[in-house]
Amino acid sequence: MQDYQVKQAQVYTDFNGLNALKSQARTDKQAALEEVARQFESLFLSEMLKSMRKAGDVFAEGNYLNSKQSEFYRDMFDSQLSLTMAEDQGAGLADALVRQLSRQIPGMAGEGEKLAAHKASLGDYDRSLPALSPRLPEQVEKVMSVADTAASRPLENPEPLPERFESPEHFVRELLPVAERIARDKGIDPKLMVAQAALETGWGRHMIKGDGEEPSFNLFGIKADQRWQGDSVTITTTEYREGLPMKEQADFRSYPDYESSFRDYISFLESNPRYREVLSAADQPEVFAERLQQAGYATDPDYGDKIRRIMNRDSLMTLSLGSEGMKE
Repeated sequence: MQDYQVKQAQVYTDFNGLNALKSQARTDKQAALEEVARQFESLFLSEMLKSMRKAGDVFAEGNYLNSKQSEFYRDMFDSQLSLTMAEDQGAGLADALVRQLSRQIPGMAGEGEKLAAHKASLGDYDRSLPALSPRLPEQVEKVMSVADTAASRPLENPEPLPERFESPEHFVRELLPVAERIARDKGIDPKLMVAQAALETGWGRHMIKGDGEEPSFNLFGIKADQRWQGDSVTITTTEYREGLPMKEQADFRSYPDYESSFRDYISFLESNPRYREVLSAADQPEVFAERLQQAGYATDPDYGDKIRRIMNRDSLMTLSLGSEGMKE
């Protein structure tokens, strides 16, 4: 028996019946197809009635019973008549459509019967669970034993990076993997970051330290202004004023490790609008270095050129290529 709302689709002014057809199509595709085919046949009959009415309109000219109001109710009558005519046997067009389209419905046979193996919804799948193995408790105990053993082992701490580096090769070998890890999601060339860090720290030989010789791990010479909420150290630094080098006291940011320095460097660039053009050239290292100088990152007039020269050094290029080979 058809659902009441689906039956309402046989009244041309009721659109709820058409919405019910959409719901029925999810569970009973064949019944929904038959109803839609009847709807299509009624449209065909409605167009046929319209053509017949137009042919007779010439005889209605001058008839005082012919008016816009009477035409309006006549069209309503024809629309309902077309739906009624399409019921039961109809004109045969609906049956032809059902036979043709049934073959294209997933899970339906050529004559419209539902295939037994077709899964139309979650309810059609077997929900029974396989029988539990009698060895399951034994396997669970074995897994728990391995987990307890692993948990009782002390974690192996990686060897900390040195506070001072012996050579440019040592500097690149230790810091390039850190830069590659940080730059992976940011798009900045890790060689460029290592080259800039080498320029700022003299290949790690002149790291910024506090009064008690405590390391700051500051690789990029970022100063601690009022925006910085972390630790800092005060040192004497060289700044260029109108092209002349001058000694000045300045506060610099201090980090717990080198990775934090790399991360803060990227955050520092991203949070300053004046470095927007710099970051837009992240995929062009040499342009990046030039724009870094133009944006005023450092007062040294040759800052960008020095970064490019360091970046193209054999020690950095060779170790960088070796690192890429290991990643592959």
